Amino acid sequence: MDDRDNEPGTELDLAGRPFFFCGIGGSGMLPLAQIVHGTGHEVAGSDRSRDQGRTPEKFAWLERAGVNLYPQNGSGITSADQILIASAAIEDTVPEVRRASELGCLRLSRAELLANLFNHAGYSIAIGGTSGKSTVTGMIAWILTQVGHDPTVMNGAVMKNFVSPENPFASARTGRAELFVSEVDESDGSIALYRPSIGVLLNVSLDHKSIEELRALFGRYLRESGCAVVNFDNEEAFFLSQKASELVSFGVTNAKADLVIEPGSIEESAFGISAALVDKRKDEAFPLIVPMPGLHNLSNALAAIAAVSAAGIDIGKAVFALRTFAGLARRFDVVGTTSSGITVIDDFGHNPEKCAATLRTLKATPGRVIAFFQPHGYGPLRQMGAELAQTFARELGPDDITLMCDPVYFGGTVDRSEGSERIVDLIRNGGGNAEHLAERSACGDRIASLARPGDRIVIMGARDDTLSSFAKSLFERLG
Repeated sequence: MDDRDNEPGTELDLAGRPFFFCGIGGSGMLPLAQIVHGTGHEVAGSDRSRDQGRTPEKFAWLERAGVNLYPQNGSGITSADQILIASAAIEDTVPEVRRASELGCLRLSRAELLANLFNHAGYSIAIGGTSGKSTVTGMIAWILTQVGHDPTVMNGAVMKNFVSPENPFASARTGRAELFVSEVDESDGSIALYRPSIGVLLNVSLDHKSIEELRALFGRYLRESGCAVVNFDNEEAFFLSQKASELVSFGVTNAKADLVIEPGSIEESAFGISAALVDKRKDEAFPLIVPMPGLHNLSNALAAIAAVSAAGIDIGKAVFALRTFAGLARRFDVVGTTSSGITVIDDFGHNPEKCAATLRTLKATPGRVIAFFQPHGYGPLRQMGAELAQTFARELGPDDITLMCDPVYFGGTVDRSEGSERIVDLIRNGGGNAEHLAERSACGDRIASLARPGDRIVIMGARDDTLSSFAKSLFERLG
């Protein structure tokens, strides 16, 4: 198998080549497969989740769209001309990898393929940071579309504005190849592959890597960006902004930024947030209305506006476009409110910063919070478990409760010696109210027994599409 390093700028002859995606249903693979298929390539794939019977509606939609799906047994790899797209961390024992090696197929990671498409676009906007990437990517995509551009967009979450009967899983948008918008990931180091025209940095905080590693990665990212768009509210991002050769800054609280919020103008509700945006570069003010709650979404809106401003889009038009931004699936996604006033929310929160933003948004309005959290892996839990425990203990009050099941596990050789019990103990030691129940179904039973009128129940976690089904089934049970 030709498993070459795909250095940024390397020309790969992809024209007319068929692609095979191993793990095609994943949040990173699916939108990339959509883009490649949308540009005319033959696309096939396999997924362990499909073999296990999970999220069948997603795989049925892929097949209806013309994507050939196979069991994850190597049977879909039939030609040396195929390009295998597989996670860089995937074991060589996986049948597709083994078969591709036998045939001499070119193998690329998801990030290598994305970086190749991204870097060869005429104009590119990258969104990086520990949290908020998907929301800001969706906001930028919506603004550009509303002002008459036709971007290709790679996202890690379904963008509700682009959902249609033909595309219910709109985590990607296939537009002009020359205008590419994408979130870029630091967790595997692949952010180093991208050379954006505009590089957005939202925040730098602990997730999959140490702060020292993150500083090196994000510093290089800003140096390689034609224009950097940086959040001055985040101390680490502010420090790294000196790496940029050209800079546009934004901040909700930092008055040194180019785009700021007028003090005293913020108005919050359970459904959205509004404020007066000031562009200090031109001494202009705009009424900003964000139809999503939380101060973090006000910051996300500033990031998107700053990015399109750096690309030459009028701020007034950008602000107006965001009034109709519908948000993203699993980003503070309200499943519904029962007749007795119990609200169920589906949320992607999985690292300390994301979880804190969601919990602060919930605590900004009255009502008890029942927070269910499913860790997205044993490795991440070891890396940031203590910080996660501090977040739940700090952000929730004495009447609130955190429920945790065991981490999501789909097989493999990962060390499972440290699980959710340790995090629950740390939350309790920090003064919080928390319980561990190994099975998710048992957590559902416990939530149903605890729920009372006025409660907000938030279902949190990542890397598991069935969490949305769990949230919906819980709402139906309570309703």
